[in-house]
Amino acid sequence: MAVPQLDPAKLQLVQELEIEMMSDMYNRLVSACHRKCIPLKYHEPELGKGESVCLDRCVAKYLDVHERIGKKLSNMSQGESEDLTKMNLQDTKK
Repeated sequence: MAVPQLDPAKLQLVQELEIEMMSDMYNRLVSACHRKCIPLKYHEPELGKGESVCLDRCVAKYLDVHERIGKKLSNMSQGESEDLTKMNLQDTKK
């Protein structure tokens, strides 16, 4: 399947959107895992072992779910695209 060439302006827009989406995902990850794993009042300047383990697990789960959702949305999008193509082919045959 050939990949269509994007003009530089569209390519720049796609790149900016991807950076924005990744930044948003990172900010949400940091916020959610910080809220879950680190108490509001800091007792020590360094992370404790429990906090570190919690953060590792939280980040791993967050990224795993993010990847799964991305794959599911991609599959759904491809399915809709295929359905539209089939509908267009049926309309041209009529």
